[in-house]
Amino acid sequence: MTLSDPSGWEISRDIFTGNQTKAMKIAAVNNCVEVLSNSIAKLPFFIMDYKTKKHLDHSVLNLLAVRPNEAMSPSVFKKLIECQRLLSGNAYIYIERDGFGKARRLIPLPPDNVTVKSENNFIYYVFSDKTDRIGKETVISGENIIHLKAYSEDGINGVSVLERARQTIDTAGKHQSYENNFYGKNARPSGILTIQSSLNQDAKEKVRKEWEKVYGGVDGMFRPAVLDMGLDYKPLGINQRDSQFIESKEISVQDICRFFGVPLYKVQAGKQSYSSNEQNSIEYVTNTIQPIVTQYEEEFTYKLFTDSEINRGIEIKCNMNAELRGSYAARSQFYRSLREIGALSANDIRAYEDLPEIDGGDEYLASLNYIPLSEFRELSIERNSNKNGGEN
Repeated sequence: MTLSDPSGWEISRDIFTGNQTKAMKIAAVNNCVEVLSNSIAKLPFFIMDYKTKKHLDHSVLNLLAVRPNEAMSPSVFKKLIECQRLLSGNAYIYIERDGFGKARRLIPLPPDNVTVKSENNFIYYVFSDKTDRIGKETVISGENIIHLKAYSEDGINGVSVLERARQTIDTAGKHQSYENNFYGKNARPSGILTIQSSLNQDAKEKVRKEWEKVYGGVDGMFRPAVLDMGLDYKPLGINQRDSQFIESKEISVQDICRFFGVPLYKVQAGKQSYSSNEQNSIEYVTNTIQPIVTQYEEEFTYKLFTDSEINRGIEIKCNMNAELRGSYAARSQFYRSLREIGALSANDIRAYEDLPEIDGGDEYLASLNYIPLSEFRELSIERNSNKNGGEN
């Protein structure tokens, strides 16, 4: 297994170790990662001429839209690197080039195997092959690594969301552990057994174990108790502290969602309202997804195109319409408004809806009801003159 022959590479579930593995067991964290990575996975890349705004056909497009490597489809590829960016703080993609320097394969590298080095303002990467007993290291130049970062304090190394939110996530984990004990193992006394006689410690333990064996845990809940030999059972109700614990779980979910920038409704939490959720969805795209996509566009463009191509205005863009599409009514009104002011043609609209072009669909229309203010006086005089039969 080498960088030139990635056929044996596998992204193991063990890549995410320590806090990452534990954090992914928390439903809110797992759901936030799924929501964000799925959002990125479904957004298609395309290549555009910045100056003319036209879509271009380019060899790089095959890597972005058809197959980045033999093992992954574009959606799987994008989902993987976004998961790595979120959970590790960094996603590294090795660019395998042909003899002419053109990219022919994009290979995600396990983040734990990559170290970023900086010397004299020169960035390079060291890949450690952990499957090799000797621990072979390969130095890769910065131009051959696409490096996507989460939050960064130096612009070189990313810091994962998990690291930044560690305290909040640890608290949520403790809540979950306590809840498991609370319901599964009775972490608090469920009641008091009173016996009309004196018992030594061994006898108390024996009575307690026999009681838990029959009535303890989830399986023993709500079973009628049969008491004899002077036993008296007094149940204890849930106190205010325990009830507040349930409320604190909701706070933990909210805090985790804030760290990831994911609306509560996307993790099946909070109040569910169509109007508010639609507005939250727009804010999610503009405030959370758009900055991530911008980094993808900038980094992929810089690393996959030559300087001359970039200078000509060629760039990689991501189609955000897959996330921005709202209800049919909202989309219809949006298209109608832009169509009436001449901003979109019929074929432009059909392209947004993934429909083929039609004959005559490239015509742009505009309403005659709108004129420049500078021409208003002249047109007003002309219309009044026509109404009066041309008389002054």
